[in-house]
Amino acid sequence: MVREIVIYPDKRLKLISKKVEVFDEKIHALLDDMYDTMIAKNGVGLAAIQIGVDLRALIINIPLEEADAEHSQPKENTLEMINPAIIEMDGSTHFQEGCLSVPGVYEDVNRAKHVKVEYQDRFGNTHIIEDDDFLAIAMQHEIDHLEGRVFVEKLSYTKRKKFEKEWKRRSKPA
Repeated sequence: MVREIVIYPDKRLKLISKKVEVFDEKIHALLDDMYDTMIAKNGVGLAAIQIGVDLRALIINIPLEEADAEHSQPKENTLEMINPAIIEMDGSTHFQEGCLSVPGVYEDVNRAKHVKVEYQDRFGNTHIIEDDDFLAIAMQHEIDHLEGRVFVEKLSYTKRKKFEKEWKRRSKPA
């Protein structure tokens, strides 16, 4: 089921998400709804808080470059991460990010180049994944959501002020 995306500056995006304790049909349904919502909105990642659920769950599906648009994000390629925790990060990189909760805004953000993350799958099994490519950026972006942070908060003071002014102007009813 496709759910409504929480849009910045909604206060729910500031919530620190709660640890998932029970791995049952409810969490499975949430993950399935998150996938449906992410695909419907053309995203590559989604944290549960972005659909108003303050649980430490996120999904990431990096599109396949060689696949056609309709089949570029098969569900089996979706990384479901519950209770993720960054256990190692190093290096530095710059990447242009966007966010379903801040539609139409793309800005360069500084992130760690390499991350190692421990997480649980939908059944509660623990895994460790590490990456130093786009997935590393996506994991940091989505984990930020679980900590109540949105990527625009990582912008320089000047860029942030410019963004806020433009966002207010765009958000005003016509």
